[in-house]
Amino acid sequence: MAVSFPIPSYFTAIFIISRLMSIIGISKHWNNIKLRPPLDNITDKLSLDPSAIESASQDFGHIVKSIPKAVLQPSSIVDIASLISFSYNSSIPFTIAAKGHGHSVRGQAMASDGVVVNMASMKKHRNGTGIWVSNDGVYADVGGEQLWIDVLNATLKHGVAPVSWTDYLYLTVGGTLSNGGISGQSFRYGPQISNVYEMDVITGKAEIVTCSPNKNSELFYAALGGLGQFGIITRARIPLEPAPKRVKWIRMLYNDFTAFTRDQELLISINGRHDSHALDYLEGSLLMDHGSPDNWRSSFFPPKHHPKIISSITNHRIIYCLEVVKHYDDQTQNTVDK
Repeated sequence: MAVSFPIPSYFTAIFIISRLMSIIGISKHWNNIKLRPPLDNITDKLSLDPSAIESASQDFGHIVKSIPKAVLQPSSIVDIASLISFSYNSSIPFTIAAKGHGHSVRGQAMASDGVVVNMASMKKHRNGTGIWVSNDGVYADVGGEQLWIDVLNATLKHGVAPVSWTDYLYLTVGGTLSNGGISGQSFRYGPQISNVYEMDVITGKAEIVTCSPNKNSELFYAALGGLGQFGIITRARIPLEPAPKRVKWIRMLYNDFTAFTRDQELLISINGRHDSHALDYLEGSLLMDHGSPDNWRSSFFPPKHHPKIISSITNHRIIYCLEVVKHYDDQTQNTVDK
């Protein structure tokens, strides 16, 4: 996610003078630009590798391509703060963007002629400390570079888990909290940005700030869903609840849009966080008569049902699907079907 400042094309010489002088031949600028102390700590972590540059130039959407001058491979949050500090205090500021797994679709994690911070680089330097579950299992402190799938696996070892997810879990914590984090649990538990106790954020002034609803609250609410424009999220404290023991998963198909939306609205209306009658997951989708059968998530349906589903899609052109989930355990297994 980008914190934007204007930048001239020759800024690269500032960053990796010892490595770039012979490459881009702009030594004449060095006499007019002083290297600030924060830069000394990260010059060896700024990469000009063509493959790193190319990877940082695109994202999942493949709609926007924006080429940075360098990629920072940080080993700590201090490295990120040093880079931002250098830009903020420089007479030649530049664009900085934090990139997790690059699942943005409109170039939000790119930095044209700037520096992309490869957040994944921090994982290998954490030494297993990127995800920490509290002794009472009430919350987990999670690095912004961590994947949600790893958060899930770590918390399940303690019998607990976050309650709000994205449908795809190979996304970074900082990335989804900078956007929203929405899935079929959101109608009941809210998006992921509504399930955060506190965060550490590096601001555009390179300040490492701990914020929460009661402490530096303006930054807290600005950074959550702020698309990276108010800082880079480096840690989040996520609330946990007991993980479900069992799950009842049902997919209901409709050929009548009115009936489909009526039922979905009814089920969404039963949404109390502690309401035992509420579903734990609810999501609607369309199955359309074009493209590969995978377009309607055929793997979610038993193979013996495929011919009937395909026939319905062919006849009606569009079929509507409700996926509903209810958690249960040994005490509630006799009533889950209700």
